[in-house]
Amino acid sequence: MAAAGGAYAASLPAVPEWLNKGDNAWQLTASTLVGIQSMPGLVVLYGSIVKKKWAVNSAFMALYAYASSLLVWVVVGFRMAFGEELLPFWGKAGVALTQSYLVGQASLPATEYGAVPRTEPFYPEATLVLFQFEFAAITLVLLAGSVLGRMNIKAWMAFTPLWLLLSYTVGAFSLWGGGFLYRWGVIDYSGGYVIHLSSGIAGFTAAYWVGPRLKSDRERFSPNNILLMIAGGGLLWMGWAGFNGGAPYAANIAASVAVLNTNVCAATSLLMWTCLDVIFFGKPSVIGAVQGMMTGLVCITPGAGLVQTWAAVIMGFFAGSVPWFTMMILHKKSAFLMKVDDTLAVFHTHAVAGLLGGILTGLLATPVLFSLESSVPGLRGAFYGGGIKQVGKQLAGAAFVIVWNVVVTTLILLGIGLFIPLRMPDDQLMIGDDAAHGEEAYALWGDGEKFDATRHDLSRGGGGGGGGGGERDGPAGERLNGMGARGVTIQL
Repeated sequence: MAAAGGAYAASLPAVPEWLNKGDNAWQLTASTLVGIQSMPGLVVLYGSIVKKKWAVNSAFMALYAYASSLLVWVVVGFRMAFGEELLPFWGKAGVALTQSYLVGQASLPATEYGAVPRTEPFYPEATLVLFQFEFAAITLVLLAGSVLGRMNIKAWMAFTPLWLLLSYTVGAFSLWGGGFLYRWGVIDYSGGYVIHLSSGIAGFTAAYWVGPRLKSDRERFSPNNILLMIAGGGLLWMGWAGFNGGAPYAANIAASVAVLNTNVCAATSLLMWTCLDVIFFGKPSVIGAVQGMMTGLVCITPGAGLVQTWAAVIMGFFAGSVPWFTMMILHKKSAFLMKVDDTLAVFHTHAVAGLLGGILTGLLATPVLFSLESSVPGLRGAFYGGGIKQVGKQLAGAAFVIVWNVVVTTLILLGIGLFIPLRMPDDQLMIGDDAAHGEEAYALWGDGEKFDATRHDLSRGGGGGGGGGGERDGPAGERLNGMGARGVTIQL
């Protein structure tokens, strides 16, 4: 048999001794799965869960956040989050663009301290840069959910790179890159704090400063396509295998446990949320089921590979009930929460669920599973000998993330507001996508409500006012047959 050659030669420069092909293949796969959560997962989810007139704008905000994050990440962001230490909460800025940097073995230099060795996965730095980019991007995409339906797109375009550099990199370095919270022993397996608590708090803060939607939009904001919303949610759920399964930086036992626990917790939370909807409102809500799925995925993230599967079931029960209570009961009783227009309730589904997951991880993380995932010694949940001290660390870590995001998000938006209005003017808010982009999602009429012949009668020239309180659904329908009708409706 002829000797193997080309890509299968015994010794290749592209296959150094430190490279584990299995780990590299899994990490690239996990990166792709997390990327699919944003593109197209959240793009589809956002474009379908909002009112028809905001479908294009909502999807584009997610699309832009994803694209803009990548350039900022490789130019300067990655090394601020995972490079050498500059401050206890920040890494030294630097580019991740050169051959000499990207083809070497991946390394997180600041994770080395005392007797704790440096984290060095068995694949190239390029793989780690890509994987961590997907996390950074989805954080901004999740944040966008709080300000859909009114934020000036130009202000959003300025906001995304600034927030990534000044807020996200701080949380990532502090908890993952070897910063002070990492060394102190705050546990965040895969982003319950770095991603979800950050996006929920920053999104709520942004919603406060940007201001609310139109009154008519706040009162009626029906999804324009529930089936597509479910499809987007499904991509998010399936993509979470890469989200939590890629956190150990290897195709190992911890990754397997994390993926199983992720699915168990998400399913339990979805069922719990649905049961509460049936008990209190008489019928199951599809939107509620998607929210329950989301809170389960978020809640398990801080401890996905660190807790036993029976504990993932318990976390699912809490994930499907605590955020449900804060959203359905507490929110309506709080004047402050009612004042802030958090469009997709990101505060409840991500901040509350992320904090809840961090606290439960501080109770339920086992030392055996932790030893499989991390070289940091002595970390364990309170129920396994960690005591109340570990829960205190979890709360203190959450407090730092909350305060930093509130302050930095506020300063960024106030600075942008000096040059660009944060909120679209009311006359453009009445129109929606056509005013923001000159484009519309659908050519036909419909804002998600049922057809009502008394409100939408083409024989009256279409001026009778469908689409929610006089909102314009676009020029295409208005020009139909010269009638000024908003589109084609058929009464069966």
